Amino acid sequence: MKVIPVPCLGDNYSYVLVDEKAMQVTVVDPVEPEKVNSVVKETGMVLKTVLTTHHHADHAGGNQKIVKGLPSLVVYGGDSRIPEMTHQLHDDDEFNIGSLRVRAIQTFGHTTSSICYYIQDPSTDQRVVFTGDTLFVGGCGRLFEGTPSDMYESLKKLAALPKDTKVYVGHEYTKNNLRFALTVDGDNQPLKDKVKRCATMSCTMPSTIAEELATNPFMRVDQPALQKATGKSDPIDVLAALRQMKDHF
Repeated sequence: MKVIPVPCLGDNYSYVLVDEKAMQVTVVDPVEPEKVNSVVKETGMVLKTVLTTHHHADHAGGNQKIVKGLPSLVVYGGDSRIPEMTHQLHDDDEFNIGSLRVRAIQTFGHTTSSICYYIQDPSTDQRVVFTGDTLFVGGCGRLFEGTPSDMYESLKKLAALPKDTKVYVGHEYTKNNLRFALTVDGDNQPLKDKVKRCATMSCTMPSTIAEELATNPFMRVDQPALQKATGKSDPIDVLAALRQMKDHF
C-alpha cells in the first residue's frame, strides 16, 4: 500500500491510494480530477473507487467530473449530499477495496456526517487513516454542523487507533496549527520538536496518531497545560474553548 498526496486548490489534499497487490488505485476527495487522474495515470493501474470524507465542495466537488469520465466508479461517503455517491456508509461499516481492508469511522463535528477511512494492508501490516476535515495535523476542523461534544467523541475514536497509524488530513494547515498550539502548550517538547521538523516542509503529510496525541492540543484536552490555558477542567469545555481561541487566532 502506497499513499500519494495530491495538493489541490489552495491548501487541500486529495490522495491516490495505490494497492500494488491488486494493481488498482483508490482516490480520496478528488476535488480536482485532472490532477488526480494525472497521478493515477502515472501508476499504470486502474482507478476503481472514490472515498469521500464529507460533502463540502472543496472535498466532494470533483465527484461528478471524475465519475463522468469513468462511470463504473464506486463512490463511498456518509451523506446524501455527496455527489455521485453509490454506497452510503455508517459508523464501523467494513469493506474491502482490492486487497485492502477499510473501516468507516463516523466523525461528527465539522459536519454531521463526516467519515474517516481507516485502512489496513494485511500483507504488510500498514495502517493509515484519511481524516478529511475532522483531524488536522496539530488541529481539528471548525464546528460548522456539530458541537464540541461531537468533536470530542470523534477525536476519541481516532485516538483509539493503533499509535503507528499514519494520518493523512484534508488541508495543509500544519504550520499555522502548530503556531497556535505553542500559545497554549508552549512547554511541550515534542510539540517544539515537531515545529522545527515542519518548518521547511511544503507537505507535512503524514503524521501519526502517536504524534497527534503528543502534540495536538485538541487531542490533549485532558492535560493540565491545556486546562490551565483555557481556564476549564472538563475536557469538552477545554475543546470548546480551544476551538473558539483558534477561530480567532
